[in-house]
Amino acid sequence: MANRAVDLVITYRVIKLLVTPFNKQEAFKQGIIDKDGNVLRKYRTLKTTAEKKSYTILHRFIFNLKRILSKVGLGGRLGTFAVALATLLREDKRYEEHKSLIESAVISYLKDTKQYDDLLNEQGEVLSINEEPITSCFGVDVYEVDNKLISENEYAKTL
Repeated sequence: MANRAVDLVITYRVIKLLVTPFNKQEAFKQGIIDKDGNVLRKYRTLKTTAEKKSYTILHRFIFNLKRILSKVGLGGRLGTFAVALATLLREDKRYEEHKSLIESAVISYLKDTKQYDDLLNEQGEVLSINEEPITSCFGVDVYEVDNKLISENEYAKTL
């Protein structure tokens, strides 16, 4: 049971880091990354504890993942997080029972940091698609195309 709790905490941290824009990350405030997540200072050059805490291996992994996801264009941050959570759920079905808890925690974080309304406004128009999604995360339908998960906005571009 303890492992599942640790897994949920890690999952929350990963999704929280994915949801937070680069310019709101502590690594940005420390001058380690720029507004697009590009590295300005290598880890080995960091001196203070605060700098090192704001740019751990987990942060580097998430920042790289965010840059990759933005290159494939998942249609805004909400679509990106929906696909990230759907990927997690596809990878391990045991997380399915915690899906609403994960969504709730991320939404609470977004509201606490005053990012929720911006994220909703960024999403744009509501689409009408006749196919059935494989899941829905954060209110965004997620489809599987060529064994890859994509958000409803990206799926609509394939039609």
